[in-house]
Amino acid sequence: MAMSEVLPETIPVRPDERIDVERLMGWLEGRLPGAEGTPEVSQFSRGKANLTYLLDFGHGSQYVLRRPPLGPVAPGSHDMGREHRVLATLWRAFPLAPRSYAFCDDDEIIGAPFLVMERRHGVVVQNTVPDVFGGGGDPVANRKLSEVVVDTLADFHAVDPEAAGLGELGRPDGFLERQVTGWARRWDAAKHEENPLADELSRWLVDTMPDSPAPSLLHNDWRLDNMAVSKDDPGVCVAVYDWDMCTQGDPLADLGTVMAVWYDEGEMPSALNPMPTTQPGFMTRREAIDRYRSRAGADASDVDWYVVFGTFKLAGILQQIYIRWHRGQTRDERFAQYGEGAARLIQLADERRRP
Repeated sequence: MAMSEVLPETIPVRPDERIDVERLMGWLEGRLPGAEGTPEVSQFSRGKANLTYLLDFGHGSQYVLRRPPLGPVAPGSHDMGREHRVLATLWRAFPLAPRSYAFCDDDEIIGAPFLVMERRHGVVVQNTVPDVFGGGGDPVANRKLSEVVVDTLADFHAVDPEAAGLGELGRPDGFLERQVTGWARRWDAAKHEENPLADELSRWLVDTMPDSPAPSLLHNDWRLDNMAVSKDDPGVCVAVYDWDMCTQGDPLADLGTVMAVWYDEGEMPSALNPMPTTQPGFMTRREAIDRYRSRAGADASDVDWYVVFGTFKLAGILQQIYIRWHRGQTRDERFAQYGEGAARLIQLADERRRP
């Protein structure tokens, strides 16, 4: 698939990712308001890790089902139980989080744990700006898209975990050290060939790790294509998705994650390029960092380290996806390029620590 190709929102379910609808409905009976009869099932086209399905019961009654990807997954990742725990309550304090209604940990139903949550309607912007917002040629719309990413993140970090019912979520003490060592292990477990630069970056990240600010709730995969914006205004967020890694910890780790895919003009692209950051009007990475710092009242003096770590982590995510394709555990040909993309991100992480 070319990076500029605009995908439809939903597609027919891929043959190797079908679910047993009859068994599913037997389990869901009585658990979802307005869910009667057998739904029409389609698949959201944009997901590259967790599998996401639209359950359409007609008469405006729609729900979204999410499950982990095919094949083995890294411990602690793609955690549908965690995502349900978060989304069952976060919506009360952060209305942009969709509400989750049901969670099933019985693999016999559809082959993996899953959750079912509310359907939100909005525009998901991935790779390219859609025509409804000017197709990339409207600097005002592009500016709004860049601002909404940063502003919504700062607003989320301001949420009181106790007020959201998530005061006991995660282990904020020692969060950053666990993240760095954990992603180094995940890279090692998923690699298909040696990469000395990745090994050297792992050591550098440990040796230069900054002190963390006060903890906040973290999304852990913040970026534009994990959001939906209003079709009438690209500066208005209507939903934030993909909460399976939500926890408490260093808020600058979230900032580093999104800044890792905030490519400036001339930077080396990768297979993961979810934001049209080089379009006219889109803030530069430094402008975005300064805007976050102002809105959140944060000390971001060590932010360059977090950008390097975010880039390294994204390389690990791509590598985890690629190794499943490499081993034949998924046949989705979109993932064939991800090994090369992961290696490019390792190179980019190295460049970003040497500004």
